[in-house]
Amino acid sequence: MEKMNIPWLILSLQIFIFFSLNRQLAFGADTISANQSLSGTQTIVSSGGHFVLGFFKPGNSSNYYIGMWYGKVNQQTAVWVANREIPPVHDIHSSELKISNGNLVLFNESQVPIWSTNISSSSSNSVVAVLEDGGNLVLKDGPKSSTPLWQSLDHPTQTWLPGGKLSLNRRTNQSQQLTSWKNSEDPAPEIPNIKLPQHEQSMTVGSISECESTCLKNCSCNAYAYDSGDCKMGDVLDLKLLTEDSSNRRTIYIRLAASEFSSSSNKSGIIIGAVAGTVSVVLCLVVYAMLRWRRGTMRNPKAVEGSLLAFGYRDLQIATKNFSEKLGGGGFGSVFKGMLADSSVIAVKQLERINQGEKQFRTEVSTIGTIQHVNLVRLRGFCSDGARKLLVYDYMPKGSLDAHLVHESNSDALDWKTRYQIALGTARGLVYLHEKCRDCIIHCDIKPENILLDAEFCPKVADFGLAKLVGRDFSRVLTTMRGTRGYLAPEWISGVAITPKADVYSYGMMLFEIVSGRRNSQQSEDGKVRFIPTWAASLITEGGDVLRLNGVAPVEEISRLCKVACWCTQDAETQRPSMGQVVQMLEGVLDLHLPPVPRSLQVLVDEQEHVLLLSESSSAESSQSRSYISTPSHAKSSTSSTTS
Repeated sequence: MEKMNIPWLILSLQIFIFFSLNRQLAFGADTISANQSLSGTQTIVSSGGHFVLGFFKPGNSSNYYIGMWYGKVNQQTAVWVANREIPPVHDIHSSELKISNGNLVLFNESQVPIWSTNISSSSSNSVVAVLEDGGNLVLKDGPKSSTPLWQSLDHPTQTWLPGGKLSLNRRTNQSQQLTSWKNSEDPAPEIPNIKLPQHEQSMTVGSISECESTCLKNCSCNAYAYDSGDCKMGDVLDLKLLTEDSSNRRTIYIRLAASEFSSSSNKSGIIIGAVAGTVSVVLCLVVYAMLRWRRGTMRNPKAVEGSLLAFGYRDLQIATKNFSEKLGGGGFGSVFKGMLADSSVIAVKQLERINQGEKQFRTEVSTIGTIQHVNLVRLRGFCSDGARKLLVYDYMPKGSLDAHLVHESNSDALDWKTRYQIALGTARGLVYLHEKCRDCIIHCDIKPENILLDAEFCPKVADFGLAKLVGRDFSRVLTTMRGTRGYLAPEWISGVAITPKADVYSYGMMLFEIVSGRRNSQQSEDGKVRFIPTWAASLITEGGDVLRLNGVAPVEEISRLCKVACWCTQDAETQRPSMGQVVQMLEGVLDLHLPPVPRSLQVLVDEQEHVLLLSESSSAESSQSRSYISTPSHAKSSTSSTTS
């Protein structure tokens, strides 16, 4: 019978040990949940094993504290103590650390709470305390929550752990600071081993409170120390640091002004007063702003439709110094330089002959304001003051393209690389207007004066959207002729529907000027007027110096630009490429056939031999059957030297 009981006894012991180990292992994890508590020798360990949290006894002390220490250091070294300023725990087996009403609370052996995280939160059962591997004890609402309700890094004791901060909140007068232990056996905050100066005053009193009272009555007393009826008073000008094993230790108490002690009632009064004052100021500002808005005299621009700003006319008068510095003018009005209050430079265009109503004007301006591209001038805002309509743009420091193309001296001429990038950037800006906007925008006045250059000579198309917006079906006919003589497409005169191909024609005419560095129509030394689109191509094919580049220009790129310009200026708009195809041509993605000479250009040439616009003597192809796109070419580019 006894032999039969032995296996059962062994089995019972195994089960008991198993559950005991499981209980200990449960607290070997890094989390304290709502249904768990920490007591006795139980601990939680961070995921990487670097930090441990539990009850510990410093040195030879008989007192216990809840604290955190290094997990991989042989000698126990505490880095954070929870209850360092309150009565310690004497019986760790009857005391426990657990989640209570949404807080992490330490209960002593009498089950009286002596320390708490003391946060205002719900008493949710999902609140957990997690010991992170960086030495941060975090209280959060659920294991997966990323927002801490409380964390030990905000309440440092004597060790500055990774991620910790030292700071002072001037509103609440609460600080995050490091304070040394009283001694190796007492973690209470104190500066140890300090001695009062030799000229201290000494007297015999009955208690420490009497010593304190005596110091407070003495204006020259800044600190006092008490030990067994001996009261010493002095100042803190010549304190001395003693060695760790010095005898006759006493606690020095520093005298502070009453204003340095925080008062909860004072804090509440300050907060209430600050809130009330802030609300009053905000209400006054709101009322003031509403009155100014009703009067229509708001001096500060306000945002409409995203980042577009509405300026007052008086504001723009001040910014432009009463429109004193004129930058230029065009078909839509004059442009003036200005500066805003934030020192940003602007260009202000005074629109002329604008007969739109207020609502229609604001609608079209709001549409333009949403259009942003690296090769388009950004519209920053507008002003609509009765009949006075103004637009505010970013200022372009290099001015317009025409100012850099036509120069008598070679030193001022744009180099070939810059010209090519200007041609390509302008084409990309037009592609965005034609194909990328919600409604196709036809510029109607492409010319060098409307191509502005920033500080890096990046081209930006200006004055876009000032002509009417046309639907993508291109079925509407613009009843009023727009544009500049010399850049107008033939369809403007014929009265047919205007499409984006009108901009393509104007771009082609401008491309001739970019290649030649001269106006399309120019009087020669013999008194005759030469038309640059044919004359420039003739000189290029004959090796002339039309570019004035003082260096080397790739023949392939020169030929490509001239071909593109000629295709863009074809009489029939169906034979012209789109701006998207123009970009591909300039980028070298698409190669080109030799274009036919447009009839509109041929009739302007006095002598037939001048018409050498990239046409081959043996070519007899019809202009109606010629296509401008061929398969990509992989021939290496050659260069042509120009002489001055």
